[in-house]
This record gives sequence, structure tokens and C-alpha cells, in this order.
Amino acid sequence: MYSNIKIAPSILSADFSKMGEEVKMLEKSGADLIHCDVMDGVFVKNISFGPKMVKDIRKYTVLPLDCHLMIVNPEKYVGVFADSGADIITVHYETCGDNLINTLKLIKSYNVKCGAVINPDTNADKIEAALEYCDMVLLMSVFPGFGGQKFIESVYDKLSLVKEMIIKSGKKIDLEVDGGINLETAATAIEKGANVLVAGNTVFSSCDIKQTMQFLKGKKN
Repeated sequence: MYSNIKIAPSILSADFSKMGEEVKMLEKSGADLIHCDVMDGVFVKNISFGPKMVKDIRKYTVLPLDCHLMIVNPEKYVGVFADSGADIITVHYETCGDNLINTLKLIKSYNVKCGAVINPDTNADKIEAALEYCDMVLLMSVFPGFGGQKFIESVYDKLSLVKEMIIKSGKKIDLEVDGGINLETAATAIEKGANVLVAGNTVFSSCDIKQTMQFLKGKKN
């Protein structure tokens, strides 16, 4: 059993026709955060939802809203997501490039926590200089855009590397992993250093969501 592991169910897998009920159910079932996958159809080949969804679900939960911006020019939308109730905003190195640190600073200026995200094929050293400004690092263990994909196993080594970078930084930074999380991959990801697990299909397809989230945390009783 591991301690301090957080589960962030992705509402991308929820029933959008009853999102308020779904979010309330997740809170009652023991979720630690609500993961909001924001997709623009440009950076990724899918479109999900925008700040209004975040604003609306904010009314239904006190849990932190973990907003993952899979969009181009995220700096243009930081303010509206912060005003809509986001507690954490994470942005991709792949869309920010050399502007990553400035974007993280912008997020913090709204008194919102911030984080850097990298795709499976991006080297971890691309975000090392940004750790000073991060509350969270999110490693994608699938290529973003669609749920239900298989965990890319090479990301396990990247988790270990980023965990070492975080320890070296001396900062308290959550290490989140997103994509293909199930009972097996969750256990290995935790062993490699992750403490926040994003799970969509595994949670929403379960007949006992509360128990499944406990199992993802490594709690068997």
C-alpha cells in the first residue's frame, strides 16, 4: 500500500449529459481531483470542451479542478480558465516551447497552481529549467487526444528520471501521469515515482468506482 497517492478521474470519459451528477459521484467515491481534458482540435485531433464546462462543474464539487490544456496558444486562455474555477492549469511544452516559463508565471499570477506537460516522445530535459515554477509535472503515457489508449511503457523510465529531477530541485512538485492507467500500470507508475494518477475509462467503466479508485491507490482492503 502506498500513501499520498491521488486519483484524478478524467471527465472526458463521463456522460456529458449529466456532468454535474457524474462529478458529485466522483467526489463521494473518493476522487482527489477532477481532471478536465481541454482539447482544441488543432494541437490534438479531438475537441472536448472549454471554460464554460469548467465553470459549470465548479458548482458541483469542492475538489480541485485539474485543467489540462491541450491547445495551441494556451497563454491566451489562462485567464478565462482561472476565472472559471480552475485550481490547477497545466500546459504543454510542445505548444509553449521557449515561452513555457512565461506561461507558467502567467498562470501563477492568477493565484492558480501550474504545471508543465510533455508528450511521450519529448525528452524530460525540455522541462527541467521550468521545475522552479511548477506545482505539478504531467507526463503523458499516451499521445493525447483520445481516451482508452494503451500505456506506452517507455514512459516508466521517464517517470523515474523526472522524479529524480524533482528531488534534485528540492521543490514539492506533484508528478502526474495520464493515459492507459489501470490497476497494473498504476502500480508500476507509482513505483516509478508518480503520485497523481489520471484515470478515465478504468474509473467510469467500473461497477464499483469507489473500490476501483482505492485499488488504483494500491489499497486492497
